[in-house]
Amino acid sequence: MSPDLDLTPLQTGRNALCRLLGLDARVFEAAAAWHWPGAEHVLPRLSRSANHGVLWFATAAAMAASRTPRSRRAAVRGLASLGLASLTINTIGKRSVRRARPVLDPVPLVRQLKRQPITTSFPSGHAASAAAFAAGVALESPAWGAAVAPVALSVAASRVYTGVHFPSDVLAGAALGVGAAFLVRRLVPTRAQLWQTARPRADAPALHEGDGLVMVANRASGTADRVRALRDALPKAEVVECEPEEVGDALAKAAARARVLGVCGGDGTVNAAARVALRHDLPLAVLPGGTLNHFAYDLGVEDERDLAQAIRHGEAVRVDAGRFVTADGEGLFLNTLSLGVYPELVRVRERWSHRIGGWPAGVLGALRVLRADRHPLEVELGGERRPLWLLFVGSGVYHRMGLAPGRRTDLADGLLDVRVVHGSRRPALRLLAAAVAGPLTRSPAHAAVQVNRLRLTDVAPGTPLAYDGEVTTVSGEVSLEKLPEALTVYRPLRTTP
Repeated sequence: MSPDLDLTPLQTGRNALCRLLGLDARVFEAAAAWHWPGAEHVLPRLSRSANHGVLWFATAAAMAASRTPRSRRAAVRGLASLGLASLTINTIGKRSVRRARPVLDPVPLVRQLKRQPITTSFPSGHAASAAAFAAGVALESPAWGAAVAPVALSVAASRVYTGVHFPSDVLAGAALGVGAAFLVRRLVPTRAQLWQTARPRADAPALHEGDGLVMVANRASGTADRVRALRDALPKAEVVECEPEEVGDALAKAAARARVLGVCGGDGTVNAAARVALRHDLPLAVLPGGTLNHFAYDLGVEDERDLAQAIRHGEAVRVDAGRFVTADGEGLFLNTLSLGVYPELVRVRERWSHRIGGWPAGVLGALRVLRADRHPLEVELGGERRPLWLLFVGSGVYHRMGLAPGRRTDLADGLLDVRVVHGSRRPALRLLAAAVAGPLTRSPAHAAVQVNRLRLTDVAPGTPLAYDGEVTTVSGEVSLEKLPEALTVYRPLRTTP
């Protein structure tokens, strides 16, 4: 051995590791000797239920069943975090440190699992999955995270309680799980990270108990539960429930006596309310109650709690609206307007949605549109006659990634988001290529541009035009423009949705 070789640091590190392992073993033995009141009936079962992530998949399904966008996002983020943590544990973690499982002698038989794991001990995969799921959920929805956290903590504790892991295995697994959740957030930002400061702020009445709010609710949208919850939150608000064919008349009557016009329904119902609010110069309160609810969700109003908060404190912004003018009149759109194959999809969806539900009806409409034998729409755009499969115009710029649904972070940007899918012999391939490539690419198949006005000419008579889920027919010339900051709408003025 070389006299210059100093092994002191190496020996010091080994001694420190031995002390840590000794402490770990002593804590494990203390946990085995400690009486956990009532735990023998709960923790072993809970530990088994988390095998292969079954507990967390069931929890995610229950969250998604609540039918709120925030819950669905939290469930998906939790599962994505769990998946990353499990992949890391099984490919790197277990193979890097081949630590033996604890000896079960100190652990009472009633606590031990009937089937003992055969993989190495470090780190704990159950703890990693529990922490990853809980952290992922909490990053998207703190309320759901608070509900899931005690269960995740109990699963992690159960691994020491049943004797299958040392405490350090559990701590390392939990740390890895939390790290996986934050890595997923870095790759796919949460809605809170993408959220922009609400602007431009507007003056609107603060109705502490809802006095002066008249809310028109479309019964066909299945709004009963939300309307009931809003009544509890704002007891002095007046709520008018009506059938779809009565919505227009109910909105006109409500506007005559309201300080604030409210609406609960889908995007088509909200569109009708926006026209009435503009005509009467009233602020609009939107409670989502339909299938898609793009406008309400882009505002940051996902349920009655969000809306009640904004109304109580007089929190509102001014938003843009899109307007289209044809030879037969004019209309308003808050979300999107389109010509080509999409109006037919809307017609099929509306025909079947009351029988099979909105999303299945939308899928059915898309399949029928893609399979149909048709010719592209021909319009004159920018002085040139062009065949088109789809002309999409958004009121505000839509952001999306690949095939994910679009959303807007700024409802007062002054822009029309125009996207075109050019005509060809293969509409399905071009439409799918445009969806995969995203909105900001240009190719022979599709293109995108942002403008503040647009004019189409030589539109064939009877051409279907869809706007905010409604369908009409147009011909000749169609002019589109943005109405900047035209409408005052309540929304919670906070940094996170």
